Amino acid sequence: MNLIDRFLSDEQDPKAVEKVLGKLNDMLTANEELIYMAVQKKPAVNLLPDCIAVSNKRIFYCEPGNFGITMNFKDISWKSVKEVSFKEEIFGSKFICVPLHGENIITEYIPKVQARKLYQAAYEQLEDYKEQQRQAELEERRSTTSPVTVNTVPSEPAEEPVALFSAPPAEPIHVEEPEDETTLKLRKLKSLYDKHLITQEEYEAKKADILDSL
Repeated sequence: MNLIDRFLSDEQDPKAVEKVLGKLNDMLTANEELIYMAVQKKPAVNLLPDCIAVSNKRIFYCEPGNFGITMNFKDISWKSVKEVSFKEEIFGSKFICVPLHGENIITEYIPKVQARKLYQAAYEQLEDYKEQQRQAELEERRSTTSPVTVNTVPSEPAEEPVALFSAPPAEPIHVEEPEDETTLKLRKLKSLYDKHLITQEEYEAKKADILDSL
């Protein structure tokens, strides 16, 4: 009973919640948890309301069929959702789910308080999913780059790149001989690349800059 009470906090229809909840619990996968449920409240007769439930993995749409004898369930996972929103109207609110592909899924007559909390729960879960995807992509990028480039950060050559942008102080004579200075810069640049202190793209870019300055 406590489980049902969790989803009656905003005057949801108890019969609808009890009927849907029993079937939804059988559909949940490992580590999936229901977070919020909203129940449609039509302005006239509200015998067979639709329900929308949000879990940490997807949105469930629960529609009664055959005069309430059966229940039709549809779901959309967070990876297939582009965004969610709601719009308050005279009779309740519309809850709108925008999928990455296909038409928007619109459910009308959701009580305003329930619509706000439904949106909040759905928005938070969608953002959590997007953040997990961003972190996974970041980790994948890190794993595909060279470990030498990522992990090797020697302290002593840290000042060497400065030589790419200024004349070497130890040999001021090269200031008067542009060709020798250019050769020296290219040699130092090649040395940095050979030591894996810069990537090939950085090496090619710096080399092009030096040659362009001739």
